[in-house]
Amino acid sequence: QVQLVESGGGSVQAGGSLRLSCAASGYTYNAYYMGWFRQAPGKEREGVAVIAPSGGSTYCADNVKGRFTISRDNGKKMLYLQMNSLKPEDTAMYYCAAARIPPGGSWLSPRCLEQREYDYWGQGTQVTVSS
Repeated sequence: QVQLVESGGGSVQAGGSLRLSCAASGYTYNAYYMGWFRQAPGKEREGVAVIAPSGGSTYCADNVKGRFTISRDNGKKMLYLQMNSLKPEDTAMYYCAAARIPPGGSWLSPRCLEQREYDYWGQGTQVTVSS
């Protein structure tokens, strides 16, 4: 049974930091890209970042570059999102997701996949940033 379980969300003031975690189980972790998405109230879900099994990553949301860092631990089947210098506009439900690497997909520099390309999703963890 595939499971993706996020944790680490919470409420912080602007300028603060949070580290989100996602525990994966039930599938061949090293064969999948892992991604973070977020959905703010009244907005569509958007991709934040994606990481390949090698650790190569791509940031899909321009406004997180330089502030957020995606990482993974293949041995522990864990995914992380370190979020620094948080802003009120980062307030959202954050989801982790797993996508089997598509044919021809890079193991070093993943592209930002569409939501429909992801196979598994977690339930989400809420991040609230107050001004």
